[in-house]
Amino acid sequence: MDSVQDTSLVERALRMAYTLRGEVADGLVFHADRGSQFTSDQIWDVCRDLGIAQSVGRTGVCFDNAMAESFWSTLKTEFYDRQRWPTRDAARRAVAR
Repeated sequence: MDSVQDTSLVERALRMAYTLRGEVADGLVFHADRGSQFTSDQIWDVCRDLGIAQSVGRTGVCFDNAMAESFWSTLKTEFYDRQRWPTRDAARRAVAR
């Protein structure tokens, strides 16, 4: 979570997820939409270095990533939108819990 959704944020999140999961299964795929932060050379390099295959959905087809879309919708509706957060850090800590 950050104030901008840029390539560096995606790289940090991807590296954090990879590290926190310990042993990663062969054939791991990083699937995202076609946003520039996901399709950049920087993310391609990270995926190559970590042995992760990349996949992108079709333009304008939310069903290609329905599970992720559903997760984000639920998180926003059922968690973030139900209270006022005094700071971005407070929201970040709450979602991490």
